[in-house]
Amino acid sequence: MPHVVAMGGDVAAFTGGAAEFDVAAGTVRSMLRELEARFPGLGDYVGRRMAIAIDGEIFQDADGAELGDGSEVCLIPKIGGG
Repeated sequence: MPHVVAMGGDVAAFTGGAAEFDVAAGTVRSMLRELEARFPGLGDYVGRRMAIAIDGEIFQDADGAELGDGSEVCLIPKIGGG
């Protein structure tokens, strides 16, 4: 199972304080659906406010990215600027 690690942001507000958890997902898109089902509002929050790194590689558009059985998925707050 892929392992998710939240690295800041307001993720803990959705998860009751948990910063790490496993998901049964094969793609980032399915992971976001699972997060939304398990922690209402989290999938949408991650999709809009977090960058996603899979096994150390940050993805600009991660929706279709595949997750391996032992993948580590890091949720990182997006940096704003302008």
